[in-house]
Amino acid sequence: MTQPLLAEYFPILVFLGIAAGIALAMVGGSLLVARQKPNTEKLSAYECGFEPFDDTRRRFDVRFYLVAILFIIFDLEVAFLFPWAVSLGDIGWLGFFSMMGFLGVLTVGFIYEWRKGALDWE
Repeated sequence: MTQPLLAEYFPILVFLGIAAGIALAMVGGSLLVARQKPNTEKLSAYECGFEPFDDTRRRFDVRFYLVAILFIIFDLEVAFLFPWAVSLGDIGWLGFFSMMGFLGVLTVGFIYEWRKGALDWE
């Protein structure tokens, strides 16, 4: 006996319903339990460590972008190194040298950041 096609999606719908119920319970619980005392400090906008006092189209210091690039470099490195280290015995020398090439590219990016002065925060 075959089941209708939509019956196969029932567990997904149950999962989405449970997730929505938990999310609503958490938001509702925080509204009921937490003290709701907003003030001007809590309601003010906060952006990149600067007080919101100027035009929104002003230029940011280039160091913010350099720090973002540093984060991406190290985040990518960690995200790829752990699975690579786990499967190193199975992938052999080709996998080893391809990771060394990847790390070489990341090292070039890190040296660029170093030369631009991203590590010398004033």
